[in-house]
Amino acid sequence: MADKCPVDHGSHSSDLSCPVDHKSRTTWASVLSGTSPAHPVNAPSLSTEREVSSIPRTDNGNWVYPSEAQFFAAMARKNHNPHAPDMKTIIPIHNAVNERAWSELMKWESGRGGEKCGGVKLVTFKGRPNDLTPKARLMTLLGYSAPFDRHDWVVERCGTRIRYVIDFYTGRGAGPSSNNVSFYLDVRPALDNWEGVKMRAENIWQDWFGSARSSNTPSQS
Repeated sequence: MADKCPVDHGSHSSDLSCPVDHKSRTTWASVLSGTSPAHPVNAPSLSTEREVSSIPRTDNGNWVYPSEAQFFAAMARKNHNPHAPDMKTIIPIHNAVNERAWSELMKWESGRGGEKCGGVKLVTFKGRPNDLTPKARLMTLLGYSAPFDRHDWVVERCGTRIRYVIDFYTGRGAGPSSNNVSFYLDVRPALDNWEGVKMRAENIWQDWFGSARSSNTPSQS
């Protein structure tokens, strides 16, 4: 069984670097934590149980998410003042967001033949919270909020590797008094090879001309 989660948000050097690294670790903590104590605290009774993700590896296993204790230790080691009770909130959200990222990625992969060779698998991953994508940079110039994190995931589909870019945005739930954190994920193939360019072009074609064709098709009823 693998000892890493799907995203390490930075370096691949350690299993415990999995949760979040550098600025990304601070950002996820500030987004998901209820409090931020002035000094690090001990981590009494934090769970060491780890959840197996639905994200396949290339070595016939699935990626495994960090435990509460691992997430806490990784943050404390970087002096990010983790709050132990917050781990019970952070871990499920961290895992759920990554599951959603994989689900959005698989929408792009649908119908592209990955099932013929055992399915699409996640090969490598990297967190790049300090590197805005061209799209995110453009959106911020237009007045939109910048993503709070960015990940690059490389998947393999029958011998073909495709890099996906994921921008993470956060907001609050509906209502003036809502404190519920909501997330929006912008997942798309990177434009650094022909496969990614082709997928993006096909998606634009389908959005523009597929919807137009559907709206112009007479009802069969």
